[in-house]
Amino acid sequence: MSDYDRYANTRYGAGLARSGVAVDQGLRAYMIGVYNYMTIGLGVTGLVAYAAFTLGTVDVGNGRLALTDFGHAIYASPLRWLIVLSPLALVFWLSARINSMSVSTARNAFIAFAALIGLSMSALLVVYTGASIGRAFFAAAAAFASLSLYGYTTQRSLSAMGSFMMMGVIGLIVAGLINMFLHSTGLQFGISLLAVVIFAGLTAWDTQAIKQMYFSGDSYEMVHKKSIHGALRLYLDFINMFQAILMLTGSQRNS
Repeated sequence: MSDYDRYANTRYGAGLARSGVAVDQGLRAYMIGVYNYMTIGLGVTGLVAYAAFTLGTVDVGNGRLALTDFGHAIYASPLRWLIVLSPLALVFWLSARINSMSVSTARNAFIAFAALIGLSMSALLVVYTGASIGRAFFAAAAAFASLSLYGYTTQRSLSAMGSFMMMGVIGLIVAGLINMFLHSTGLQFGISLLAVVIFAGLTAWDTQAIKQMYFSGDSYEMVHKKSIHGALRLYLDFINMFQAILMLTGSQRNS
């Protein structure tokens, strides 16, 4: 993140008093910092997911998998609920406390969160084929890049759309809880389809909001913490969009 660190000794607001070129360079460095943190988070998630899948399964032939003792612990025992719910608790804690914690603590909490998500998402490698996961990832990456670019460059305020999309997230959570009891494939398809649309919109809105934070005149330490928080927002948008695309298009392994 060398480009980001070049502006370590400046304040956001100071850039506004200089030329437009200086402001653009500072903004570019700030956004690179956000995307760098996000990329690190995704990398940690991928590595942990693959490691957990490798340790938790064995190939028994014909595309079929068997669970090891470790696999039974994380996929088939009550421990799986702790694995699923612990990232939720950590992300709420990080979002609520990020302004009062140090940069190193915020960074470590984000990496720990990404690792927990990777452990949880390793179950997707058990259910879906590697090829379909790869296709879903690249589709999500292409959509994310386009939408984030739109959010960064558009002059139109996306705040109204963002508020509407956040209401949609609440609807998705409620529908998902209901479907835990109904086990309806039709409802799950609808939830996944809406999730793609909602998190696509949130990607554009979050990017614009993160960009606008650059002009708040914060200290160097707060700049880093805001970049971590911004990376967390975009990371969640990407992960949720990827999972929704995978559920819509993924091919499941042989039973």
